[in-house]
Amino acid sequence: MQLATFLLTLEDYMLPCLNKKLFGIDCPGCGLQRSIVLFFKGDFSAAFDMYPAIFTLIPLVMFAFASQFIRFRFDTHIKMALGILSGSIIIVNYIFKMTHLTH
Repeated sequence: MQLATFLLTLEDYMLPCLNKKLFGIDCPGCGLQRSIVLFFKGDFSAAFDMYPAIFTLIPLVMFAFASQFIRFRFDTHIKMALGILSGSIIIVNYIFKMTHLTH
């Protein structure tokens, strides 16, 4: 199975946002699943537009996974820095999205 076909199939199984269904507003994680699919399809600008923190979350996850098997110097500091950066981007993006809603 080719990666593109797998990703198209994956889109059929994405979880809906419970917050959006119940309250009608996005949550801070809205767009992450679609952004991951766009990222792995190679559409990096669309992935960034969908969820800007994708470019800090992927290195964070990869580094956290790798640090389970390989010892890195300052690994705790690197994980904290990537986590704080990711969280900051998520919060700023969410505030921007909520204050610039166009219906």
